[in-house]
Amino acid sequence: MSRIAYVNGRFVPKSEAVVHIEDRGYQFADAVYEVWALFDGKLADPEGHFARLERSLGELAIDMPMSRAALTAVLKETVRRNRIREGLVYLQVSRGVAKRDHAFPAPGTPPSVVVTVSRVDRVATEARAAKGVSVVTSPENRWGRCDIKTVGLLPNALAKQKAREVGAVEAWFVDELGLVTEGASSNAWIVDRDGVLRTRDTQANILRGVTRLSLIDVAREAGLKVEERPFTPDEARAAKEAFITGAGTLVLPVIAVDGKPVGDGAPGPVAMKLRRLYIERAKATAV
Repeated sequence: MSRIAYVNGRFVPKSEAVVHIEDRGYQFADAVYEVWALFDGKLADPEGHFARLERSLGELAIDMPMSRAALTAVLKETVRRNRIREGLVYLQVSRGVAKRDHAFPAPGTPPSVVVTVSRVDRVATEARAAKGVSVVTSPENRWGRCDIKTVGLLPNALAKQKAREVGAVEAWFVDELGLVTEGASSNAWIVDRDGVLRTRDTQANILRGVTRLSLIDVAREAGLKVEERPFTPDEARAAKEAFITGAGTLVLPVIAVDGKPVGDGAPGPVAMKLRRLYIERAKATAV
């Protein structure tokens, strides 16, 4: 079955979906995006993703292309037309189409909006979580506003390729102080030797991960101590457990950093428990 995309007011076959060559998202990475996990055809963590989208657009002075209610309807209709129950929904909003000029186009230039949906094999992802994944480290070389979810992801793409070339799933950026900031497409966590959950604070030029925020609540409700405090790669390898979070990965155990095992080199009980609890919460609150 042909997949369907939403592009600027029209639902079209994905193979025919196009944007103008002078779209500022294409020429300047002048665009933001959001990704929702999809459970049983419903959007997970809806409030968090819409709030972050609105914040990202506001930080770049891009107009919200439509009301939240209208955008929700577009997302759900794209899901319905694709007949996908388990997957990911991708939204991209650019500043729009205008003659190439670094300065912003004239007021009133309509933003460009693209929505696509992809299927996720939940059986395969659960098998991967049960096995665990490896990460590599990479020097932090991104711009100073990683809190905005823009499409300017070249450093992230290069780091991901570095990981793939050595059989790892993710790359963790490490700043000039030797501290892990976050992953190329996820937030980074450890369970330290004292059993404390640690992840970097959002003032440290990291993305305000929606799954990250939800998991902090889940962990605290489960009676776990959570600290927004940085850690080094050595601390990660010496930790009891490590894992990453994101809409695509959910909660995914990390069993090795730069080829060296974390803990006993196997997914730990805390990460696996948090994965289960997060999925239960996400399904219960999806819309």
